Amino acid sequence: MRPSPRRLAAAVTHGPGDVRRTLGMETATRRLLLGGVMPLWLGAGLADWYRHRQTRIETTAGPRESAIHLLMMTETGVPVMLGLFCEVNAGVLLASAGALGLHGATAYWDQAYAEERRRVTPIEQHLHSLLEVVPLMATGFLTALHWDQARALVGGGRRTPRFRLRLKRHDPLSRSTRTGLIAALVLFGALPYAEEMWRCLRARPTLRALPAPPEPATEALREPDQAPA
Repeated sequence: MRPSPRRLAAAVTHGPGDVRRTLGMETATRRLLLGGVMPLWLGAGLADWYRHRQTRIETTAGPRESAIHLLMMTETGVPVMLGLFCEVNAGVLLASAGALGLHGATAYWDQAYAEERRRVTPIEQHLHSLLEVVPLMATGFLTALHWDQARALVGGGRRTPRFRLRLKRHDPLSRSTRTGLIAALVLFGALPYAEEMWRCLRARPTLRALPAPPEPATEALREPDQAPA
């Protein structure tokens, strides 16, 4: 994974030490993003899907919660696709930040809806924490890799912010890396949650909110006199 020619040219003007530093920092950042952040996100998402299956989401929270999950996947997937195939500029960074905000709001909606209708265990709550933090990490890494456009977006630096979407001309990722990443997104992200939605719709073919039981399914929401002895 090579740094972009523009960044490399800028580093050359400051001497060999800056070239080595630029090469090392950009390579390390991309490796952390692709080899650390992305597997962590997909692994947490797959584990969360399994917890939904264990708590019988299809008969408790139903298709409404599964649709919320698909919405959150879309909110995080759009910035990933933009980062993979488009030149990362101020517009892409702004879209990533916007998707991050929407994802946080949708995650709150998901939690508020689900906890009353099915048992959300501490393990699942920790998985939710990971699924909220990982997009923040990814956005931070993407911003660091394209700091000139991040500064331009807030009126800093000498560069002009660019908002037009353009396909990448010099892609630091190989074709096999991009193919593998997309395959992982489909296999460990899209397919499990598509299966969840299919299972939910087969059990209850409606996207309307299902009624909550008289007592919240998650123990932490119960009043002290409702807690099991």
